[in-house]
Amino acid sequence: MKIDNQQKLRADRVWLSEDACDLADFRRLAEKTTALADYPTASAVEKNILIYDSRKVMAAVAEDRRAVLAEICEAFGDGPGVIVFKHAYEDAGIIDRASAIFDQIIEEQHRTSTGGGDHFAKPGANDRIWNSLEKHCLADPTNFAEYYSNAIVALASEAWLGPSYQMTAQVNRVNPGGAAQSAHRDYHLGFQSSEVIEQFPAHVHRLSPVLTLQGAVAHCDMPLESGPTLFLPHSQSYVPGYLALKRQEFRDYFEANHVQLPLEKGDVVFFNPAVFHAAGTNRSADIKRVANLLQVSSAFGRAMETVNRERMSARLFPALKTLQGRLTPDEITNAVAACAEGYSFPTNLDRDPPLGGLAPKTQAQLMHEALKEGWSDEAFTAALAEQARKKLS
Repeated sequence: MKIDNQQKLRADRVWLSEDACDLADFRRLAEKTTALADYPTASAVEKNILIYDSRKVMAAVAEDRRAVLAEICEAFGDGPGVIVFKHAYEDAGIIDRASAIFDQIIEEQHRTSTGGGDHFAKPGANDRIWNSLEKHCLADPTNFAEYYSNAIVALASEAWLGPSYQMTAQVNRVNPGGAAQSAHRDYHLGFQSSEVIEQFPAHVHRLSPVLTLQGAVAHCDMPLESGPTLFLPHSQSYVPGYLALKRQEFRDYFEANHVQLPLEKGDVVFFNPAVFHAAGTNRSADIKRVANLLQVSSAFGRAMETVNRERMSARLFPALKTLQGRLTPDEITNAVAACAEGYSFPTNLDRDPPLGGLAPKTQAQLMHEALKEGWSDEAFTAALAEQARKKLS
């Protein structure tokens, strides 16, 4: 009996479940108070969120860069998880030029009925530019250079991820009347269903938040009525939080306890991707609330070798059809996992949107579908090619 209990305790430590999420445990972490004294470079704490004056930050960096990086890192990790950098962009002209580019892209999307969509909001609630990073660079490389040369953006990214990070970005414009998003955590585990999340051991739940950093550049003044992002500071500390947000009592707690701060054009907010958050409802009459959402990724989220999985999958498919009956279904699944891409990202979300869920179909899912339905080799090869084409920028 003792051995059985030890085995169960170990399993419960390693395999987190939605049913085991406990609101009382969560509240003990989420209801901590942010102490300004712990963050000497910060200027204020408002609604439990750290506020930094960007000029003061850069002056401190000149004195001791590593100390400032350490302070920001701990604020994202063990602190509130959310930092507002006031006036990160002092030259409003840089923001205005980028906004004009984004407006042109949105107008073109409307004209051609392309783009848009959102992982966590109802269709039509906003305008979305996927991969604004590349589109911005191609439209105006000079403005792109001025925009992404920003020292605060680089400092926050390095503080959480270290050097050699990769930048991506998506513009979100929430128009007057646009409804709030549902509360969520962000990429990676935040974009999966409970059934998928529960397959990952607990240490991966701890790992996911250190693979990315989320940010938002305010492209206009954002008073509260325009619906700036809703945050629940300190919520990143709850390890099972990716599963907890699937439960109604946690969503209700978020709705009752989230905070919002107004932002000014040129402010930047960065936050740990595991912080519970959601874009707010735009209750204003005439403010088109525009933010460029920065998703910065760790340098280490990549394999060592380049592998042509499309070519491998096309070659493996006819062999697997022949082996059906000789290999068990589980063995076929193992073979597919070794060959095909089992993850939906990265992709081109303009052409490959997450229809019917939070993530598009994977290469492995396509192969399983083709095996189950008895596709011809030619049909599967064509489907592979079309799926690969959709992922290209």
